[in-house]
Amino acid sequence: MTNTLTPDTVTTPSDTRPAAPPEARLARLSTASVRKVLEPEELFDFSELGSGQVIADDLLSVHGLGLDLDADTRARLSREQVAAQLAAGVRFEAVLTAGFALRIAEDYEVTDPRVTYMFHEIAEESRHSRAFARLVEQLAPEAKNPLDRRLPRAVGKFMTRMFIDQPALLMVFVLAGEEIPDLLQKIASEHPDTDPLLGAVNKYHRQEEARHLAYAKLTLPELWSEASRLERFRVRHTAPFIIHNLFRLMIHPGVYRAVGLPGWKTWAAADKTPQRVALRHEATRAVLATLLDTGVLRKGRVPRSWRKLCGVNRHGDA
Repeated sequence: MTNTLTPDTVTTPSDTRPAAPPEARLARLSTASVRKVLEPEELFDFSELGSGQVIADDLLSVHGLGLDLDADTRARLSREQVAAQLAAGVRFEAVLTAGFALRIAEDYEVTDPRVTYMFHEIAEESRHSRAFARLVEQLAPEAKNPLDRRLPRAVGKFMTRMFIDQPALLMVFVLAGEEIPDLLQKIASEHPDTDPLLGAVNKYHRQEEARHLAYAKLTLPELWSEASRLERFRVRHTAPFIIHNLFRLMIHPGVYRAVGLPGWKTWAAADKTPQRVALRHEATRAVLATLLDTGVLRKGRVPRSWRKLCGVNRHGDA
């Protein structure tokens, strides 16, 4: 599928036209969403998902640990891993939807073009979540998340409320929640050994997420200009820690326990493999690049927490 977006600015030396005002660019995003309504139930037959291994060995999170796993275990692990990632995506998109709904209820005139696009994004995220849930159903995971207990849930609820109530912080997490899955899905969809249906759903999701990233990049400077000191502190110093844990917990320890591996031990080891570290760096550097481009952070003064997350120096360079 091809991306329907067109650039809002032209960067060739021969064209020095100024960028269109935000309202005009927001209108373009809304128009693109209207022209390209993609219902997952019409596009895919979810029963076509294969019954065996759905991603290749080199895309498994344990790749590089030297584990001697038989074919059945690798197949089961692939299904548990993908199901955990998809379920995490559903929950994150629910947080995004809640954040947008709160902003519509409290902050904006309903005729504002920002609100119009929020409605489009909520609708698109809902379609993505339906597709992800259908895939999880077909994958039939058995893993139990050890963090699904009273105290971790209470901490998670507190942090979710914090995201939703601080628009600039929420938009930074939107960027992370788009860029990280986008990279993982790009790699999987381009791998010849990925299940065809899973690859097709990944491509479908990435097509619409391009518009969501454009919206986040367009509105972040406005939100940043209105952010409180506390919210700015959290973006600069707390957000990287949370993003790292979001990345780590997309595949929770129960995934490994479900296939007979030590849950927490394998989870901790997998997070430190060169493959996983490189994935985290590449995905989060895209978030950092947006923060630098929009003036949220400055080159030469990238906070230590962002440097650690992205594997960069204080200038934002690898």
